Parts: sequence; structure tokens; C-alpha cells
Amino acid sequence: HLSIASDIRNPEGYRLLVSENGIEIAGASNAGIFYGVQTLRKSIPAMAEGMNIELPAASINDYPRFPYRGMHLDVSRHFFPVDSVKKFIDILALHNMNRFHWHLTDEPGWRIEIKKYPKLTKIGAVGNWHDAQATPQFYTQDDIREIVAYAAERQIEIVPEIDMPAHSNAALTAYPKLACPVVKDYIGVLPGLGGRNSEIIFCAGNDSVFTFLQNVMDEIMELFPSRYIHIGGDEASRRHWKACPKCQKRMKEEGLKDESELQSYMIARIEKYLNDKGR
Repeated sequence: HLSIASDIRNPEGYRLLVSENGIEIAGASNAGIFYGVQTLRKSIPAMAEGMNIELPAASINDYPRFPYRGMHLDVSRHFFPVDSVKKFIDILALHNMNRFHWHLTDEPGWRIEIKKYPKLTKIGAVGNWHDAQATPQFYTQDDIREIVAYAAERQIEIVPEIDMPAHSNAALTAYPKLACPVVKDYIGVLPGLGGRNSEIIFCAGNDSVFTFLQNVMDEIMELFPSRYIHIGGDEASRRHWKACPKCQKRMKEEGLKDESELQSYMIARIEKYLNDKGR
């Protein structure tokens, strides 16, 4: 018997009662009931089909210690197909996780379809720039909607990660003009996990970069209802910014003392764009 119970205070809390009359699971919300069901599942043998199961009489009152319980999956460096992502979500659900942090873009590959910028997946999702015939590996927007709905049914919110200004080689391979103009040898250079290519990042002085990132965020927000969107901000080499006339001009106009403040300006600008839209 499943029910909502107003006396359970924690929104994800539940009560599980096993008696001679049956099994009762009450939760403060649908999430609480769901977690009660997971506890019941874990008390039954994994291979229980066709078996007669006896459960001991028990009374369990449970609630999560932490409101944010998440796991992370990087599909940029190693692509996982839709079925594998769903299996990952199933495992999270069994362990009462409620957040799935999905690392969709990085140096090796851009793994999510953006309608406005098709080269992101046509070129940036190949994952093997040595092989011109390699098949791009990415999730279509229909795939994303399917996985988001699948996770929501299991009380899991997906937090997408779209990295900037660094970890952007896949995007810059697709759209080289988004790099600083001082990067003359970038077109055709193979992105990798390290070395000088990892120092090539979005140009913070180029207005078209912000237009690009905002357009990408618009499609990300349409696909993911999550309150939080991870926009990176880490491990950015600012070597090219020091020599870039556009970046130096931006710093002068905004009264920024160094490239570190320019990076903060860039992240804050995208953050404000998301905040203005309720994210």
C-alpha cells in the first residue's frame, strides 16, 4: 500500500512498515514513496523472479542526510550510448541518488546536439580527429529529452555541464573563429587531452563568443529543466589572452587589472544570463 503522509516532515522521507497484513510505504512526497520502494527492492534477492519471498516484520523511518546526492559521468572522453546512460541512472535510483551530473562537453568531444550550431556535433563529436571517416558520437535532442524524462521518473534531476572558457577544443575545432585571433595555427590542429592545444580557449574579447555561448545555453535550458547548469570556469590557460588585442581591449573597457579578472568577467556574464532566466 502506497500513500502520501503529511506527518513526515522531510520532503524525501518515508516510512516502511511490514506486518502480517502486508507492506505499507508512506512518503512525504512521490520521491519519498519512491525511496521507500527502493529500500523494499534491496530487501529482496536480486534474482527473485518465481520465488516465494518472506519479509520479516519491520518498521523503518528513513530520510536523507544530504539533500543533494549526486554522481558524475563524463561522456566527452568516453562516450556512453543511451541504453548505458539509462542503466547508470537505474543504478543511481537504486542507491537513492537524486542528481546526475552529466559532463557533455570537454576537449575530446562535444556530445550534445545544438540545432543552431550543427558543426559542434558534425565535427566536434567525432572524438577521433585522426580519422576523417570516424562517426560522430553524440546525443540528439530527442535522446536528451528521453533521458531527462527517464531520470525524472526515477526522482533524479540531471545537471548538464557545458565547459567554458577552457575545455573547449571540440567546440573550437568546429568553430575556430571563436578562439583568439592570435591563434594562427589552430585550424586543422588535433585537439588532445594535454599539450599546447589545451591552452586554446574561447576568446573573451570576441562578442560573437558570448552570442554563441548564450545561444547554446538557450537550447540547453530548453532541454534541461534543472535549476543548476554547470558552466565550468576551471583550468583555463590565459596565455593567448595576454597577446590577444580583443581580450586586452575588453580588459581596458571593463577596468580589469589582469587576465584572471577577465576570466571572472566571462563566467559572471554567462552566470548573469542564466540567472536572468531563473537558472
